[in-house]
Amino acid sequence: MMISTRGRYALRVLAELAEKSGNEYVPMKEIAERQGISLKYLERIIPVLSKNGIIEGLQGKGGGYRLIKPPEECRLGDILRLTEGDLAPVTCLEQGVKPCERTYECRTYPVWVEFYRLVNDYFDNKTLADIIRRDTCATEDKEAQGRKRKEETFWQNRT
Repeated sequence: MMISTRGRYALRVLAELAEKSGNEYVPMKEIAERQGISLKYLERIIPVLSKNGIIEGLQGKGGGYRLIKPPEECRLGDILRLTEGDLAPVTCLEQGVKPCERTYECRTYPVWVEFYRLVNDYFDNKTLADIIRRDTCATEDKEAQGRKRKEETFWQNRT
């Protein structure tokens, strides 16, 4: 399973809007420039988010887009399912697909079911608020990773 650029860009755009949550509308052109996404590609993502009640737009002077819900209520799983469709790792678990005739005798099926549940549980328990918090902690995370690498190098050199 691989999340497409559409899903990744949607999360980036929404994280930016979440940082500006409130009454401020952010122009699409500004979002595109800051995120390094072509305006044309963004024009394909924004309507999906707007139509599904995640963001709202305002045209004209002072217009743009903003989140409708608080970032804490915007689950990543819901967003990714809008942009990606199903998050199933294999065809036999996709919604609306005819069940595989080998499902009951397939030895790998339980592995895929468990993986599917893990992926959905993970993204359903993360919100835009988590992304924003992670951004603010990015510097701390990099420092911690640096300390961990130094420690690993230290122990590797001792053997």
